[in-house]
Amino acid sequence: MISNLTLLRKMATSRGIHTSALCRARITLASPRLASASARSLSINCRKTTPYNGRPSAIRSTSTEQLLRKVHSNRSSFSTSSFHSLPDSDWDHNPNLSISNFSELPSKDFGVNQHMIINQEFKEALRMILWQFKAPIRYAFAYGSGVFTQNSSSAPTSSLHPSAPTAINNMQQGSGKMIDFIFGVSYSQHWHDLNLTQHRDHYSGMGSLGSYMVSQVQDRFGAGVYFHPYITVNGTMIKYGVVNLDTLCRDLTQWDTMYLAGRLHKPVKILRDHPKVRLANQVNLLSALRVALLLLPERFSEFELYTTIAGMSYMGDLRMALPAEDPGKVRNIVSGQMAHFRRLYAPLIENLPNVDFQDPRCSQEDWIDDPNAILAMAQDMDPIKRGNMVRRLPESFRQKLYFQYQSRYQIPRVDFDKMIQESKDSEDILRRPQGGPFERRIAGDDSLQEQVAKSIEKTIRWPSTVQTIKAPLTAGLGKSWTYLKEKRDKHQKAQKLKASASEQPTAAKKPAKEAEAPATKEDKQE
Repeated sequence: MISNLTLLRKMATSRGIHTSALCRARITLASPRLASASARSLSINCRKTTPYNGRPSAIRSTSTEQLLRKVHSNRSSFSTSSFHSLPDSDWDHNPNLSISNFSELPSKDFGVNQHMIINQEFKEALRMILWQFKAPIRYAFAYGSGVFTQNSSSAPTSSLHPSAPTAINNMQQGSGKMIDFIFGVSYSQHWHDLNLTQHRDHYSGMGSLGSYMVSQVQDRFGAGVYFHPYITVNGTMIKYGVVNLDTLCRDLTQWDTMYLAGRLHKPVKILRDHPKVRLANQVNLLSALRVALLLLPERFSEFELYTTIAGMSYMGDLRMALPAEDPGKVRNIVSGQMAHFRRLYAPLIENLPNVDFQDPRCSQEDWIDDPNAILAMAQDMDPIKRGNMVRRLPESFRQKLYFQYQSRYQIPRVDFDKMIQESKDSEDILRRPQGGPFERRIAGDDSLQEQVAKSIEKTIRWPSTVQTIKAPLTAGLGKSWTYLKEKRDKHQKAQKLKASASEQPTAAKKPAKEAEAPATKEDKQE
């Protein structure tokens, strides 16, 4: 009996096809490394896998676990492709931010972890708000407690929305919270020129100076964002910030201010996507994960990881130093959005070689979608691997950390500059940056957590302070005072709740002691 392979070889020879080419084709079709992701069903079971990525259209009716099952196993690649690995890709180190089409992304399905699944009607109501602006919005996302649930998040005493759509009222359960947006635009001055013509009432007195002055205030001061609070669009009270796409992408990849990068460390609802922002934000998320690992011990919980990531953007924020923000905000954000944080970071966690889930519960079928499942995690404290993480931090942020250690180790400036230049030269030879002796020394330093935290504070402090100072100019004195008052009220309410919670256990213990006293007395009398 002639085997199928022999028959195929004979047919190929008769058609003039070389048998080696046939074997290559057969191997390609049969190889599990290149098989379609939809043909496999691999669950995340405490092992390394390559994260899924893709477009929002692929996730309309798919659960988080189903998406995470579409994972290709590969430890050596930092690619986030769900179909094939990109061993030679350096998108996380040298992203091509000149792309203009989604087809130019590193892989076909890239960045789907950034797209949160929310109520469809609510999402359409948010998108309808964008359509009320004639000026072109290239990238947009909604964020904050008006979009995502936060545990113990205080609601306003009355709805801020004059006549919001039913989908928004239902989603917010009548709380009527202001909804925050960020609009990414190509040309700041041109955008404000069009928006001033259509929505002059959105601007303070600054608008009377024209689009040039408005764009200069936006781009040259603070973090490059121009905020418009307390604006009614489609019967909904919103706050929207305008940022140039180049400014946004630079912050996402370099962390020069962390003002917008920090907001995107947390779940947001992307309403209009742009390929270069999707690429830049994937770099941003990976950087956030690396910095969080440097701040954490060898063993930690999944909740501690996400709390560390979410808390980074509040380090150095002036509002946290003043009584103008809920001190428990970070915990409220994470505890109310565990499923979203897991969707955002679990794929990247599964692909990093030095961190892993170490919990038997991840063998359970539905752990991905269970917000109450707080898994145990562990990271490899090997100084070489941690040195590589230090070397791959965002450039602006890494320079701040380096200068702190130059001062700490008292390295002469000439020697320090020479060492940095040698590191850059080696980077030109190696495809991916590798940590050298200096980075490994930093990674093994006992005060690493403190120094990283200081670098974050230095990065955030000045831009966030300037953004706060310029608010009266951009929003007007009246709106700025109202906004600050609301933040202060939230802080006071949170403090009262904390005080009442601490009093309850004490009050509960009192009757128990009083009940025990007579019993003890009777025992003595007997």
